[in-house]
This record gives sequence, structure tokens and C-alpha cells, in this order.
Amino acid sequence: MERGMPQYVRAMVEPELLVWARKSAGLEIAEAAKKVQVAEERLFSWESGTKSPTLKQLRKLGAVYKRPLAVFYLPEPPRDFKPMQDFRRLPGGAQPEYSPELRYEIRRAYDRRELAIEMWEATEGKPPEFPLAASLDENPEVVGTRIRECLCITYENQASWPGAYKSFNGWRNAIEYLGVLVFQATDVDLSEMRGFSIVQQPLPAVTANIKDSPRARTFTLLHELAHIMLHRGGLCDLEEKANPNSEDERMEVFCNMVAGATLVPAADLLQEQLVVAKGRNPVWSDDEIQALSRRYGGASREVILRRLLIFGRTTEAFYRAKREQFRKEYLAQKKEAPGFAPPDVVALGRAGRLFAQLVLSNYYLDRVTASDVSDFLEIRLKHLPKIEAELQAHLS
Repeated sequence: MERGMPQYVRAMVEPELLVWARKSAGLEIAEAAKKVQVAEERLFSWESGTKSPTLKQLRKLGAVYKRPLAVFYLPEPPRDFKPMQDFRRLPGGAQPEYSPELRYEIRRAYDRRELAIEMWEATEGKPPEFPLAASLDENPEVVGTRIRECLCITYENQASWPGAYKSFNGWRNAIEYLGVLVFQATDVDLSEMRGFSIVQQPLPAVTANIKDSPRARTFTLLHELAHIMLHRGGLCDLEEKANPNSEDERMEVFCNMVAGATLVPAADLLQEQLVVAKGRNPVWSDDEIQALSRRYGGASREVILRRLLIFGRTTEAFYRAKREQFRKEYLAQKKEAPGFAPPDVVALGRAGRLFAQLVLSNYYLDRVTASDVSDFLEIRLKHLPKIEAELQAHLS
């Protein structure tokens, strides 16, 4: 379409593309029509080919389906992402169908990974292969130690991070340094998804839900990192399953144990003065658990207690009672009004430093345009200087 063409001009598009765009967004006709603000009969007439939308209406369809206008002028529908098998949910949050928001986040993660590979090859050559691997037959404690050594994260590092957000960013930066893209989803309900991963090489990717607590997101990153090391997907959940001997459940238990061992190494925990003094007393106060949590930046109270259970420093009954208490407190905190973050912080939080740095490196070399930068980082150009400053401060 020519720039300046009247918005009432009818857009000549293939009806099957309209059907594909709606279905791939996870929307039924009634829901889509409501979002586009047209009658169901009107939308059906566009999809059946008896009528055509105007250019303005086509733009609205693109905004609702989260597709660029150009996609509606393709000769046929493109191949879309395959359904994810590997994503972490809140307990009781299993759903048979993906929401439009989750579908979009999965598609965005795949798209950004492909872009990252192209941009890396354009400036640096072949992307590095992910250096870690694991087997389900390994001891999770050994795998956790290997991860910490590769990430160069020490006990002193964790203890020095002031707060859960600094801890999350510390782990995220270390993981990105290994060549793993770390994204954050912003619009997916937490009951549907806490995290998922793309295990393909090079530049595998992890997406965490920004609506989750920073400590939960840290655990998600390490859980999904274990999946990448296994080169295998699977349903990621926090609940015990009816069939603990199934292959999928075995993998989930393994990834959870690896995440816990990475966050809270056995040797360090068992040498803590508080743990030594406690002996075999299985009862822990909230203050004692919180004190240990602060020592291991990124580890939640539940992770600490789970590690104590594994090493016989508490009982299953005490652990489950405290776990339920922590969950109720967490749900109560979720009801509080969320804080406001400036656009540059949100954009960098969603895209991650590795992806953002690749975008800017290609921009400086005139391989992508300013408009591309705005599209890739999903931010207005006026906010770009703040992102540049943050990335520069991180590198210096």
C-alpha cells in the first residue's frame, strides 16, 4: 500500500490469511470481533471472502492478532511455532489451550531468537555453542556445582547481592554471558505460565514471567537452564504428580533439584553456623529461614526449606505446613498494586541485555535501521539513549 492512501480503501487479502492470523492468535470469531469492534457477521464475511476489510480495519486486525500489516499480503500463511512442551506453571494452573497472550510470547521468543542468530552472524560470525550438558542419570548436586563454576558465581557473590531483584539480575546476567537469551513475558497470567525454554542450539532461550516474584523467576531461570542442558522439553510444574516414575515427571524433579543445588550448594548450607547450631531440630522459625534465604541471593524461603528437608534437617510434615504458609503469603502479596517502571526499564527487562546489545551493535554498523531498533525492542526511539546508557554501564 502506498503511504497516504485513504484508510477506507479496501485491502485485497487472501481470506485464509485472515483465518490463520485469528486462529494462530488463539481467538474465536466472537472474541476477535469484539476486540476489533466489528460485528461477528462482518468478520465472518472477511474470512469467507464475500467482503474485504478496509486498510484501517486491517491495521486493527494486525494490532489485535499481534501481526505486522505486511503478513496479510503474503501469498499463503507462514509456518507458525510448534506448541511448547516445556513451560512452568503455578500449581493447579494447567490449561488445555494456550491463551492469545501466551501464544504471542512463545512466538515472540522464537522470532527474537532467530533475529539474534542473524544479528550475531552479521557482526561476530558463528554464535557460540552452549557449553553445558547434563544427563538424568547424574547427581543433581554435581550438576549444580558445574553450573555455578561455569557461571562463576560464588557464595560471596550471592551474599553480597542486596535484595531479590539484584539477585535475579545477577543470575540472569551470568546466564546471558553463556550465550542464553533470557526474555521476560509481561502479559501472560501467572496461573498459566511461569516460564518456558527453547532448547535448540545455538543461542537457546528462556522466558520467565515478569509477574512472578524475582526469587521465583530466578528459580525458573535455573530450572529451564537444566532443561537446556538436557536438550529435552517437558511439562514444567511445581506439584507432585500421581505418577512420579514417568519420564516427564522424573525430568521435572531432576530440573527442580538442579535449580535448588545451584542456588543453595549442600557444602555451604551444611556449614552455616545457624544450621550447625540447630543440629537435628526439625523446627525452624520464619526469621531463621529468612536469614538463610538472604545468605543465598535468589533463593526463596521454600527453596531453603526444601534443601533442609533433603539433608534431613527438617521433616516432610514441617516442610509441607510451611510451604502452604508461604504460598498463602505469596498470594496475598500478589493482590497488592504493582509498581510503575519506566518504558526503557520495561523494554530492557523484556528483551534482556544480550538481545538488546545485539540489536544496538547491528544498528551502529548500519545493518538495521532506527525503525528496526524500535520494532525489535518494542520501544519508542526517544527512550533509546537510556537503554544505551544502561548497557554501557553494564559493560564498563
